[in-house]
Amino acid sequence: LKLAFGNYQASAGCIRLRAVDGSMVDITQASPREIVQLRASAVGYVSQFLRVIPRVAAIDVVAEPLLERGPDGKPHMDPEAARAEAARWLARLRIPASLWQLPPATFSGGEQQRINIARSFIRTRPLLLLDEPTASLDPQNTDTVIELIRAARDQGVGIVGIFHDPAVAAAVASRSVAMQALNP
Repeated sequence: LKLAFGNYQASAGCIRLRAVDGSMVDITQASPREIVQLRASAVGYVSQFLRVIPRVAAIDVVAEPLLERGPDGKPHMDPEAARAEAARWLARLRIPASLWQLPPATFSGGEQQRINIARSFIRTRPLLLLDEPTASLDPQNTDTVIELIRAARDQGVGIVGIFHDPAVAAAVASRSVAMQALNP
C-alpha cells in the first residue's frame, strides 16, 4: 500500500495509475508534486487510523474531499451539498446524528474507522487503498463496508487492500495474494 500511495520508493518495477485526466503515471518515477496531485485526485486511502485536524466536526471531515478543488480550480461540490452528502454517508455507516458536530478524535476506534471510510468513499477515485478497513468494526458495520467495497469494485474502481480477516478478503477480492508466502 505504501508503494502504491507513493510513500516508499520502489527498488524495481513500476506502478502505473491512470490519472483523472486519462494519462498513465508511473508512481515509482513520479515527482513529489505529481504524487501529491495523484493522491488528491485519483487515490482514496483508508488507513487503520484516522488523522484529522483537531476540533473539526465529523461531518466536515467527511465532506472535505468534496470541497477540494478539481483540475478546473472549482470545488467538486458547494459546501451545503457536500455536507448533505456527508450526512448521507454518516447515516449509512451508522454514525449517530448526535455525533456529527463533534470532532472524531473523541470517538471510539470503530466510529473513527467509519469516519475514515466515509471520507475515503464519498468521492469516487480510480484507485482505493484499504489498510484493514474493517479491523475495528462490529459485524453489522463490517457487512456494510463489504457492500461499499463491492460496489466500488463493480463501478471499476481499482482496489488494493490488506485484510487480516480471511472472510472479509474472500468477500471483496477478485484476486488475492498471501503475502506471508512471499517471505523466505
